[in-house]
Amino acid sequence: MDELELEVALSLLLGQMEDPGADDREIFLKLSGLLNAMRAQGLPLPDDLVEMERGMGAEFAIDKGKA
Repeated sequence: MDELELEVALSLLLGQMEDPGADDREIFLKLSGLLNAMRAQGLPLPDDLVEMERGMGAEFAIDKGKA
């Protein structure tokens, strides 16, 4: 994906996050994938989204330990 495609995908993902019925794990996986694509291309990462990824990752790691 080029930079513009990544920006559009992030915008769409942010829209999905506003849906109260959205699956948090799916959003986390999509967010991680988009941020990883940006990392691979050496693009600057939005600090707020990186922090969100960390928080969600920690939350799901805790949930996984309870399973």
